[in-house]
Amino acid sequence: MSTILTRLRHRRANPAADDAGTSLTSSTASHNASGTGPPAPRTRIGAWLDRPMTSFHLIIAITALLLTMGLTMVLSASGVYSYDMDGSPWAVFGKQLLWTAIGLFAFYVALRVPVAIMRRFAFSGFAFTVVLLVLVLVPGIGKVSNGSRGWFVIAGFSMQPSELAKIALAIWGAHLLAARRMEQASLREMLVPLVPAAVIALALIVAQPDLGQTLSMGVILLGLLWYAGLPLRVFLTSLSAVAVSGAVLAMTAGYRSARVQSWLDPGADAQGSGYQARQARFALANGGVFGDGLGQGTAKWNYLPNAHNDFIFAIIGEELGFIGAAGLLCLFGLFAYTGMRIARRSADPFLRLLTATATLWILSQVFINVGYVVGLLPVTGLQLPLISAGGTSTATTLLMIGIMANAARHEPQAVAALRAGRDDRVNRLLRLPLPAPYVPTRTEALRERLRSRSTRAPKPAAKPAAKSSAKKPAAAQRARSADRPVRSGRASVGYGAGRRSQGRPARTGR
Repeated sequence: MSTILTRLRHRRANPAADDAGTSLTSSTASHNASGTGPPAPRTRIGAWLDRPMTSFHLIIAITALLLTMGLTMVLSASGVYSYDMDGSPWAVFGKQLLWTAIGLFAFYVALRVPVAIMRRFAFSGFAFTVVLLVLVLVPGIGKVSNGSRGWFVIAGFSMQPSELAKIALAIWGAHLLAARRMEQASLREMLVPLVPAAVIALALIVAQPDLGQTLSMGVILLGLLWYAGLPLRVFLTSLSAVAVSGAVLAMTAGYRSARVQSWLDPGADAQGSGYQARQARFALANGGVFGDGLGQGTAKWNYLPNAHNDFIFAIIGEELGFIGAAGLLCLFGLFAYTGMRIARRSADPFLRLLTATATLWILSQVFINVGYVVGLLPVTGLQLPLISAGGTSTATTLLMIGIMANAARHEPQAVAALRAGRDDRVNRLLRLPLPAPYVPTRTEALRERLRSRSTRAPKPAAKPAAKSSAKKPAAAQRARSADRPVRSGRASVGYGAGRRSQGRPARTGR
């Protein structure tokens, strides 16, 4: 208080100095706004975001928080179901903990694998997953669960090959499109063989049948094409085809048709196909703003089927309330920001495409799961990433996030900092190797230079001088030619050798 009074007395005694200080402050602000003065001091958050390893630290921290919350809610939501099935309240949580350990090992492997190795075995990995999709349809090899023959069961542990197929498609598609964008491929070369191969994998998943995994793989395909810069007209056509195919699939099978009808009219079959969605909304309503408390929910006492799996978000809303559910969604929003930040700052077009597509894929699963829990979408059976109880889903999601963290370490600023000897505790703790800087091959660099030259406007040819101008002095003729406006020609740019008009540029630039 005394400091404020002293300042007021100083202003009354020296009004001229106060006016001068005010004018100086206003002039400094105007200089900063115009960009001619010194830069304004950055905030602590802005300075932290500008650090070279921020993306890597963010993706690690968000993953750890999501895993911790997921294991906690699986333990809370699965106790009653586990006791009914196995006589122990720890059965489901124990399997989830084991799959989380497998996923963390896959995360660490993906974090260390070189990008060149990843691209070298991209097609082989996708072909292997297609073989698995074929084998799971063979009776006696694949197991039927919840009306879908899409599981391998080995020593009591189940695994979905469709989860591996999604990652393999994302890696191979990013490798293919990144290489062909450097080659300035035509529209047909961008779509073939990626789209036919993806359609084969989608057909095998539809044959199981599994509508949720079909939608998830369709999102990956559309994300690859979108971020690779497919023309808007072709992209909208593909999106319409996927939407029509999804609607047809939703109405062909009896149980899928019943789900859609119960979504359109929730009261039509409240004790049948609409029972699960109805109980999920009751659980969310019981939670209110602050929730009933962790472990105190009642919906998991056999009122809500699959409370620990597909509908775990309803248990979060009941036990942690609106605050906990909104906090989880904010955490996924921060994950989306981090993923797109990594994609934007990546120099390698392969990592750029792969990271952006992976972010879209995980966020689409979050949107679909939360959407059908709150009643905005029909029930599809997709799990909430890193939160729901699901071994293969958790392990494959951690594998994909490990690739994203690997891409974060390959940002140009991060590579420069690590190779310059800057100490990073997380890298030292995990004993990670130094990332290699992205260097385009000679062929890619030559093609890029040729492309940049072809996009430049050609210089207009000089017109022959008229006979009457030949008699004028040379100085006057040069002055007149200098005053004439120069008309630049319009350069024609195509995907290949001028065969097609150029599509839109990649959506995730540096």
